Parts: sequence; C-alpha cells; structure tokens
Amino acid sequence: MNKKDTCEIYCYDEEKVNRIQGDLEAVDIVCVAQMLKAIADENRAKITYALCQDEELCVCDIANIVGVTVANASHHLRTLHKQGVVKFRKEGKLAFYSLDDEHIRQIMMIALAHKKEVKVNV
Repeated sequence: MNKKDTCEIYCYDEEKVNRIQGDLEAVDIVCVAQMLKAIADENRAKITYALCQDEELCVCDIANIVGVTVANASHHLRTLHKQGVVKFRKEGKLAFYSLDDEHIRQIMMIALAHKKEVKVNV
C-alpha cells in the first residue's frame, strides 16, 4: 500500500460516519450492486448499450449486434432481466427486449460520458 494514498493517523468524524451508516442502511445497496454487476459484463454492457440505441430489439438482432449466438444472447438477457435492467414481450414466436426504464439508459450514458472525461484528463 502506498503511504501517500492513506491517512497517516487514524481518526474519523463520528457524526458523519453515523449519519452515512444510517443512510446506507435505509437504501437497498445490495440490489444496486447486483444490477451494476450484471451490466459490468462486457457482453451485457454491449446489450444494454444496444438497447439504449433503439426502443426494442429481438433476441436475434441482439445476438447479431453483439456477435454471439442466440443462446448466448438469451442467457445474458435472462441475467439482465432478473436484475431489472431489461424487460421483454413476446410477439408470436419472437421475444423483444427493451430497457426496463429511462434510468438504465441514463446510467449507461453517464458511465460513457464519464469514461470520455477520464480519457481527456489522463
């Protein structure tokens, strides 16, 4: 561990710590972590990004966009669905997926914008 990136003495602001710990207990941080973890996979991030570009896509479209098999795309889509990232509807024999809501699009676009800023500042 680098001495420059840690406190050299141990002390903390008890009021701040207690307030933020209370806030942390009031939110469902575990679900947030699971949702972000689901998107963190490269193929699932590509799927999420693709769904940011169009209202909805069928599994076959998604498989072709990402460059995976339909079975692999379906596997990733099930994971994203379980974590509340995407929703789906059936139309005959086709399954169409879309983002669960606008917040997912915002998360993806903010993450991409942040990455561009980081590259500029490096």
